[in-house]
Amino acid sequence: MIPDLSHLTIAVVGATGAVGAEFLKIVEQRHPQLHNLKLLASSRTAGTKLTVNGQEFTVEETTADSFQGVDIAFISASTEASRHWAPMAVAAGAVVIDDSSAFRMQEDVPLVVPEVNGADVTWHQGIIAIPNCSTTPLVMVAHPIHRVSPIRRIIADTYQSVSGAGGAAVQELKEQTTALLKGQPVTPRHQPKQIGFNVIPQIDSFLDNGYTREEQKMIDESRKIMHAPDIRVSATCVRVPVMVSHSAGVHLELERAMGINEIRALLMDMPGVTVLDDTGTGDYPMPWDVAGEDDVFVGRIRKDASDLNGIALWVVSDNLRKGAALNSIQIAEELVDRECLKPGSTPKPRFSFG
Repeated sequence: MIPDLSHLTIAVVGATGAVGAEFLKIVEQRHPQLHNLKLLASSRTAGTKLTVNGQEFTVEETTADSFQGVDIAFISASTEASRHWAPMAVAAGAVVIDDSSAFRMQEDVPLVVPEVNGADVTWHQGIIAIPNCSTTPLVMVAHPIHRVSPIRRIIADTYQSVSGAGGAAVQELKEQTTALLKGQPVTPRHQPKQIGFNVIPQIDSFLDNGYTREEQKMIDESRKIMHAPDIRVSATCVRVPVMVSHSAGVHLELERAMGINEIRALLMDMPGVTVLDDTGTGDYPMPWDVAGEDDVFVGRIRKDASDLNGIALWVVSDNLRKGAALNSIQIAEELVDRECLKPGSTPKPRFSFG
C-alpha cells in the first residue's frame, strides 16, 4: 500500500520544468487527495496557472519565505538553485528531496533509490538526494544480483535521451530534425554538437581523468547507493536523438558464475523492475515503449562471452519518471512509512565513497 501524503504540505521548486511537470502528473496518479501544494519557480515562469488534482494553483516565485509551513520540498531546478534554496528550506523545517548533483556525494546526505537503500532515509539531516537519472536504473538491476553474488566490476554504456538535458534540448532536437529533413544546416545551441540524426559521446564537461562528469556521477553514485565502495565501475555516457527514456548496455562481473535463469528470476522478483526478454519473439525494452512507464525494464539477458562470471544486460527506463520525479515521490512515501520526516539520530553507514 502506498503511504498517504495528503496530510503534508509539499513545495515543488521547478514546477514548470520537465521534471516538475512529471512530478505533478505522478502526484495525480498516486496521491489524488493531496491538495496542500506550493508550486514554485523562477520569476520567468511565476504566475503560470497549473491544475493538480482538480485544483488550480498559481506558480509563485521562489523566495526565502516560500518554505514556511512546508513539510517536504522537492527541488528540481539547477545545481546552483539547489545550493541556494535547500539550506533555507531545511532551516524553515522542511525535508528537502533534491534532484541535482549539489549534495549527492556529501557524507551526511543520503543518496536514495527506495527499492535499493530505502532505509538510508532514516539518517537524513534535512536533505535527501536522488541519483542521476542514468544511475538509478543501473543500481535497480545490479542490486538484486549483488545480494546473491557480489559484483566485482560494472561497465555501463548509456544511450541517453535529450529530455535529460531539459525542455530546451527537446525543442532543439525537434527543430534540428525538421531542418535536416529539409536539407537545411543547423547550429547547436543546447548540446555541444549537432544532435539531430547524430549521437554525442559527451554529456557534461570532461574531467582530468578523461571521463565526463556524467560518467563520474555513475561511478561514484552507484557505489554509494549500493554501499559497495570496492566495486570497480566504468561508464561511457552518450546523448542520442531520442525524446524520452535512457538506455544502457550493462556488463556485470560477479564473484561467482550465475545461470541466466537464476539472474532472470532475481530480476523478476525485484520491485520496480520488469523483465522483457524473449529473443524468440524479439521482445526487449526500447525507449519509445518504455516512456511513461514507472518500472525499469531489462532484457537481452545473457552470459558475457568475454568473462566466465560475467552477465550482459540491456536496461531502459523513463528518465523523467523513475530517473527523477517518481523516485522523489517514493522517497517522500518512504519518509512517511518509516516515520522519519524529522532528522533523527540514526548513524550513517560507515563507508567511504571516493
